[in-house]
Amino acid sequence: MNKKQALPWDNPRFHNWIAVARACQVMGLSLARALQPLDIKPPHLDILVNLFRTPGISQQDLADKLLVGRSNLSMLLPQLEKRGLLLRKSDPQDRRVLRLELTEAGTKLTEEAIVIQTGIIERAMKTADTDECNLVGEVMTRIIRELTTPDIAEQQDTETDIRKKA
Repeated sequence: MNKKQALPWDNPRFHNWIAVARACQVMGLSLARALQPLDIKPPHLDILVNLFRTPGISQQDLADKLLVGRSNLSMLLPQLEKRGLLLRKSDPQDRRVLRLELTEAGTKLTEEAIVIQTGIIERAMKTADTDECNLVGEVMTRIIRELTTPDIAEQQDTETDIRKKA
C-alpha cells in the first residue's frame, strides 16, 4: 500500500461493512449467552430450527442449507442425538442417506430456543423502523446473491480447469 492510496477504513463501504460484521458478532454473542440455560449453542440452534422447519431433511441437505461441511455436522449431531433431541434414520429408498428428525424433547427445546432467539432479534431490530428493517433485509439479500454468484475470473478459472482435464 503506498502513501497516496486511501486507507480502507476511510471508505464508507468498508466502515459500514465492519459495522454489519460487528452487529453479527454481537448478535451471536448475545444469542450464545441467552441460550446457556438451555445448554445449547448457536450452531446447535441452527440445526434444531432447521429440523423443526424441515422434518426428515437429509444430513447432506442440512449441511448445504447451513453452509457447512458434513464433517462439521458429524461433530454436532451426535451431541444432540445423545441428549435425546434428534433421531437419525436411514432413508427407506436409499440406505446411504440419513434423515434427521426432532424428538418430542427436541421439539420442546427448539420451541423454547426460538422464543429466546426471536426476542433478541426483536430487541435488535426495534432500533429500525419498518422501512429501514426491510431495506436491511433487501441489501443483505443482494450481498448474498453477489457473493454466491461466481465472478468472471472464477468462471474463467473453472473453464480453464475443465479444459485442462479434458
